[in-house]
Amino acid sequence: MDNRSARKHQAILEAATKVFLSKGYSGTSMDDIAKLAAVSKQTVYKHFADKEKLFSEIVLATTDRIDGMIDLVAAVPADADALEENLTRLARQFLAALTRPQVLQLRRLIIANADTFPELSAAWYEQGFERVLVTLSETFRQLADEGLLRTDDTMLAAHHFAGLLLWIPVNKAMFHGSSQHTEADLDHYAAAGVRAFLAAHR
Repeated sequence: MDNRSARKHQAILEAATKVFLSKGYSGTSMDDIAKLAAVSKQTVYKHFADKEKLFSEIVLATTDRIDGMIDLVAAVPADADALEENLTRLARQFLAALTRPQVLQLRRLIIANADTFPELSAAWYEQGFERVLVTLSETFRQLADEGLLRTDDTMLAAHHFAGLLLWIPVNKAMFHGSSQHTEADLDHYAAAGVRAFLAAHR
C-alpha cells in the first residue's frame, strides 16, 4: 500500500470509528463514512469490501492498544511494605484506561451488536480485556508465591479486583450513556476497591 493509499485507509478507519460510535452500527452508512473521510464511496469499498468488514477491523484494531495495560499489570513489585500502595496505583491507572469516554462508547457499541456479531464481540473480549485478566492472574500468582496474597484461584482473584474497581463507573456509564464519574470518584474507587480486595486476599 503506497503512502497516499495508506493515508486514505487511515482516514476511512478514523471516520468510520467516529460515525459508528455516534450513530451505532445499524445507523451508519458507507456514505456517512465516505463523506467524513473526504473520499468517494467507491474508495471506501476499494479498501473495505463491506460495512461488516470495516466494523470488524475497527473493533479488533483496538485490542492492540491493550498492550500498555498488560505491561502495567505485569509490573507490580513483590514488596510487602508497599503492597497496598502499589495495588492502589495500579488500580487508579486501570480505572483511567478503562473509563475513557471512547473506551466506554466502544464497549457499548460492541455489546449492542453482540447478537449480530457474536464471534467479533467474543474476539474483542478475549484479545483485549481477558488478556489483561490473564496477566493480572499471573501477577497475583507471583505475589501469592511470595506470601503477599492468599488465594486458591488467581484468575478469580483477578476478576474480583477488576470488578471491585469497574462495577460502579462502568455500569453507570452503560445505563446513562456517558461517563458519570469525576477524577475524585476514580481515586475513591481505586482506594476502596484495593482495601476490599486485600481484606479478602491478604
